[in-house]
Amino acid sequence: MLQKPTTPFYFVSFFAFAIFSLSSYPPVAAQISTATLTYESSQGSDDSDVGPTRILFVFDASNSMNAYWSGERKIVLATKLLSQSLETLYGTADLELGLRAYGHGTKHIEGQQDCDDTELIVPIKKGTNLIVKQELGRLQAQGTTPIARSLEKAAGDFPSEPGRNIIILITDGIEACDEDPCAVSRMLQAKGIVVKPFIIGIGIDEQHKESLRCVGNFYDATNPDVFETVLELVLEQALHNTTVEVRLLDADGNPTITDVPMTFTDLRSGTHHPQVVHTLSYNNLTDTFYLDPIPTYSLRLHSLPNRGMDSVQLAPGRHNIISVPDMSQGVISPQFPNAKRNAYQHLAVDLHESGECKSFYSVGIGESATILTGTYDLVFHTVPRTYVHDVVLDALSNTKITIASPGSLMLQSNASGYGSIVDANTLEHIVQLPVGNPSGRYTLQPGNYTVIFRARRARSSKYSIQSTFTITSGSTLNLNLHD
Repeated sequence: MLQKPTTPFYFVSFFAFAIFSLSSYPPVAAQISTATLTYESSQGSDDSDVGPTRILFVFDASNSMNAYWSGERKIVLATKLLSQSLETLYGTADLELGLRAYGHGTKHIEGQQDCDDTELIVPIKKGTNLIVKQELGRLQAQGTTPIARSLEKAAGDFPSEPGRNIIILITDGIEACDEDPCAVSRMLQAKGIVVKPFIIGIGIDEQHKESLRCVGNFYDATNPDVFETVLELVLEQALHNTTVEVRLLDADGNPTITDVPMTFTDLRSGTHHPQVVHTLSYNNLTDTFYLDPIPTYSLRLHSLPNRGMDSVQLAPGRHNIISVPDMSQGVISPQFPNAKRNAYQHLAVDLHESGECKSFYSVGIGESATILTGTYDLVFHTVPRTYVHDVVLDALSNTKITIASPGSLMLQSNASGYGSIVDANTLEHIVQLPVGNPSGRYTLQPGNYTVIFRARRARSSKYSIQSTFTITSGSTLNLNLHD
C-alpha cells in the first residue's frame, strides 16, 4: 500500500507489473450496505513534479502463444488488442512507451531452451506508439518463457531521470527457466522500487496460477473481451493513479472519527488487502492510499459492531471517497457495584444491538469496550442470566452498567440424589444439581429460589424435598436439605 505523500517527491520510480495471462472478469454491480461511494477527478497533484509516465510492455512471444484462443492464435489476438490500445494512447501528454519481448529469437527445442532470449526492441521514448505497434506485428512466437530474467532486465530499461515507471507483462505461461519471478519482485522492492502488479491470465492452467500470484494480483481472462476490458483498466491505472479515502463520519456528518482497523477484500480472489488502521493526518485530513481499481472489493470496518460496504467498484484514475455514517463511539463498562472479588471470577458479558438475537462482542465484567453510539442490550452470564435492555450509548461517554453482586448458597446433603434449583416466582430453571451428592457452593444472583431434591434411595416422589430460600448480595446462605 502506498500512502498519499504530504510533501513533494523529487524522484519517484513506480514499477507496475501487469501480467496478462489471456481467463474471468465478470462485472459486479455495487451493493451498498452502510456506506456510500462517490468520487472526484484525480488532479495528479502528487505526481506533477516527478516527470513523465513511462510504460514498458514486456510481451510473451514464446511458442505457447501459438495456441488457439477463441478461434484465433493467442499472439494474434493479444497483438491486435494491444495495438488498438496503443492507437488510443497516441498524443497522450507526458507518456513514453517501449517494448521488450521474450521467446521470439530462438526456436524452442525440448531440453535446449534459450533462457537469454529476451530483448529490448523499442527503447522507451515519447511518441513510439506506432513503432511499438509495428514491432509487435513482426514478432514470431517460437521460444521459451524466461519471465524472471526479462523482468530483471526490464528494470534497467528505464531512464534514470525522474518519472513513473510501469512494466506491463503480457504472458500466457509460467517461468520456464528455473528462475523465480517472485524473487525478482522482492528484489526490486528491496531496492526501493514500488511494485504495483496486475496479473491477468491468457488460459493459464489452474495449478500454475499460484506461481504468478506471488508477483502481484492475479486476474483470469477467459476470452478476448475480458482481456480487452482489463487491459483498458490497467492502462487507465498506469496513466492516472486510483486513490481511495475512507471518511468515518460523526453524528454531525464530519469525518472526525479515526483509529479504526479496516480490511478491503478482493471479492474474486478472496485476498484481504490492504488491511490498515484508519488514520487522520497531522492537519486532520483523512488518509489517502492507492488501490488497484480492477477488482470489486468488500470493505469491512472492524468497529464494534462492524460496518462497511458489501461491494466497492472503484472508478479508475479517480479519487474515490467512501463515506461511512454514524461512526461516533463511546465506551461501555459493565461492572459490579464495587471492585471486590466475588465467586464468579471472570464473567462474560454479551453485547447485542438492541433487539438483535446474535451478540456482536463479549467483554469481561470490570472491563471496557469502545463501541459505536446507539442502543444496546447486555446479557451478563450470571446465574441466572442478567439482562439489561435499551442501554443508550452517547458519543465520547463512558457508560457504566452496574448489576448486583452475587451471593452464595452453601448446600449440604447427606445423600446422593436428583434435583434442581428454580426461581421461586417464575419457576425458571436455574441450576441442574449434579448427579450424586449435591453438597457444595452455588453462586447465585440475589433473589428467591426453590431447591427440589429427591434422594436416590427414596422410592417415592412423596419423599422429595422442597425448600425455598433467599440469596442476598455478598452473603452466604447455609442450607441443609435434611434438617
